[in-house]
Amino acid sequence: MRRIVRNLLMVLAMCALESAASAQPAADLAAGVSGLGATGGGSTLPEFPPAMSIQDMVRIRGQGSTPLRGIGIVVGLRGTGDSGQELALARPLAEVHRNNGNPLPDLAELAKAKSAALVWLSCEVPETGARTDDRFDVTVSVMHSASSLLGGELIIAPLSGPLPGQGVFAMAAGPVTVENTAVPTVGRIRGGARMIRDIPMPRIEDELTLVIDPQFRGWTTARTIAGEINGAAVRLDDQTPAPPIARVIDDTTVAVAIPPEERGEPANFIARILSTRLSPSLVDLPAQVIINERTGAITCTADVEISPVAISYKDLVVTTTTPVPGMAPPPGTLQSRSWFPLQTAGRASERARLADLIHAFDQLDIPAADRINIITQIHASGRLHAKLIVQ
Repeated sequence: MRRIVRNLLMVLAMCALESAASAQPAADLAAGVSGLGATGGGSTLPEFPPAMSIQDMVRIRGQGSTPLRGIGIVVGLRGTGDSGQELALARPLAEVHRNNGNPLPDLAELAKAKSAALVWLSCEVPETGARTDDRFDVTVSVMHSASSLLGGELIIAPLSGPLPGQGVFAMAAGPVTVENTAVPTVGRIRGGARMIRDIPMPRIEDELTLVIDPQFRGWTTARTIAGEINGAAVRLDDQTPAPPIARVIDDTTVAVAIPPEERGEPANFIARILSTRLSPSLVDLPAQVIINERTGAITCTADVEISPVAISYKDLVVTTTTPVPGMAPPPGTLQSRSWFPLQTAGRASERARLADLIHAFDQLDIPAADRINIITQIHASGRLHAKLIVQ
């Protein structure tokens, strides 16, 4: 009988390595979320709460996020800004001087400037809309030759709607924070955009259309939401069974008819519908694996399984001992190999899961980029039984 040595005994407890005796019950293993830089025992994914509300899974049609855009100038840079010889910076910077009572007769006076940078500004207004004086974060990105925004501050600049001619909706200003020092040409201003116009959401009259969020979409989800709304409407109103008010349009949308008596003030009705709770087990969501290449995080559902596969990657070496240490008096035979077998057994409790592989990565201290490459290749081979999303 061959078995992984002591430092790997806890790694793939659900994977039979030429022996089903090495498998542990599935309840002893935690599938979950693993930051790729983690070491030691694998992290676990908390179980679903007993219920979730419909508003956690949908949005109301017409309530979409609104991007705002603009161009501005960041000042206060320590010689890392655009060159004053670039007319793209010199012209607007001279305009700033003029608007503040200090007109410059010649753009050549800005030729030695290196403390300012022309930047692109973007702001995302949430799907619930915005009212005057609301504040949102602003993303600031270098547009020309500036090498860093560290220590800079944005001069007040207008933010317009996404389409030409929509006018100014907000004003942006404030100190720039560089969140990723490896990319100092992109920064953020916390609460840097102040709304000067409302962005209201469409008025709801006779019918409410619910759009299911992408991660929940499917016929099962749409059917479950419609059924729960119809059941809740009867329970909440304490009436005899009536024609259903919710109907499935497709796997993405559910239409809900607002009762005539609620149309004058539909807020209470909408709140009751959106707060209706249901069990996540009724939705029957597909298994998913989400990889964030920038942060190196892997998120997977607990039911992600892997078919039999052997992994050989760079200098990865897996050592096994035959027989198992302590099981027989003769000395064992030491074997080393640069491939890693991951095989399944017939029973569901013994099938290999992605959580086991992630736990193996933790034990072997596999770098983040290598983990992502291995999981991507397993998915490409058809051995990863889940939807893979790479962000």
